[in-house]
Amino acid sequence: MLGSLWIPRFLLITLVLISFRVNSQCEFSFTGRNKVFNFNLASSIRNFPHGVLSEDGFYKVEANSTVLWFQLCDVLIFNHDPPRCVGCENCGGPSHCGTSCSALVSENLRGYDVCSSLGNSSSTKVDIIDKEDPGKGVIVKMSNGNRNQNCSLSVSVICQKNKVDGPLTLVKSGTCHYATQLRHPSGCVAAISGHSSGWGWFSTLLIIILCLFGAYLVAGAMYRYFSLGVRGIDVIPNVDFWATVPHRTQSCFGSIFSRFGGSSRGQRTSYSQVNF
Repeated sequence: MLGSLWIPRFLLITLVLISFRVNSQCEFSFTGRNKVFNFNLASSIRNFPHGVLSEDGFYKVEANSTVLWFQLCDVLIFNHDPPRCVGCENCGGPSHCGTSCSALVSENLRGYDVCSSLGNSSSTKVDIIDKEDPGKGVIVKMSNGNRNQNCSLSVSVICQKNKVDGPLTLVKSGTCHYATQLRHPSGCVAAISGHSSGWGWFSTLLIIILCLFGAYLVAGAMYRYFSLGVRGIDVIPNVDFWATVPHRTQSCFGSIFSRFGGSSRGQRTSYSQVNF
């Protein structure tokens, strides 16, 4: 009985951990122009409950004799039309090709379709496309981590709020570095928050003055208490002066208001009535 209950719990914990891993890999924040731009490619948005993840289990793009399958923020899932090719190293092998990686490329070599992995979800890195225009979108990069031949894929997820377009283009550079782009609502900023640039000079000066004033009161009170033996309210240095501060402030503001008020009344009374 206990064994039968342990299995469903284990599966539930595994699914939760996988979901957390997927979300954390596709979260990205960029700070610029005193703002923080937050992206979450795997979060649910309107009309796209799985975010940027393809509901088919993969995206597919072709160019010449090269075919590329990829899935963002997760591994490839082929419910239909699985790749048929030889090799498929680091991605399930020939018998289960495309089952353990996030990007797979097939090239025709001497009449044979040879597949190789370009990366997996654990190697996913997200960065901003244009630092001058953070709202343009993000670029998702992954690599296969092969020491002999480190292949990679870069997918530009460009912000398009209403629909999905692509991938339409496939660019190859070097031996096995590929790039494509996708227009998707998940490439838009999920949230923008203010980012304070720090204290202003006036606030810093005010804090320094308050700290010096507090140090003066504490040091003076300790001296009068321990050295002079003063007790009670008189322990505060210059207590007579501080007691008159509210009255002095009130008198100062009163004189200012009366001066402006008197000058305005004087202007009104300086004009005498003229009888014609």
